[in-house]
Amino acid sequence: MIWKQEIEIGRLNQMPANIGSYIGIEFTAFDDHSLSARMPVDERTHQPAGILHGGASVVLAETLGSVASTLVIDPEKWMAVGLEINANHLRPVRSGYVTGVCTPVHIGSKTHVWDIRISNEAGKTVCVSRLTVAIIPKPSA
Repeated sequence: MIWKQEIEIGRLNQMPANIGSYIGIEFTAFDDHSLSARMPVDERTHQPAGILHGGASVVLAETLGSVASTLVIDPEKWMAVGLEINANHLRPVRSGYVTGVCTPVHIGSKTHVWDIRISNEAGKTVCVSRLTVAIIPKPSA
């Protein structure tokens, strides 16, 4: 298991309001090496043509990877911040939900790299993303 903290899906879904909560991202599952969340495809996440906005997919990917990084560090000493993200958008989605599954590529002391696969309700991949997270010292209060 990669997680250094106990994971409670309910607790993850009660984090302070942020861009992910405004567009309806909801954590759904985890196992020893992955974290999953889903996001509605609706007026909040559509682009003007009525399909899933690529930026919304990127928000889902970065939310998953950033939270995953936070769960494998000591949050009293360190913070996880996005350093680089890319995404390939493979097929459109008009409605329903998409689900992202985040798995580690690299978990180092200063950087983490995550693979995030986003699928539609039929299980077809709609976006493949890679997120690099910097692990930095937490500022003193």
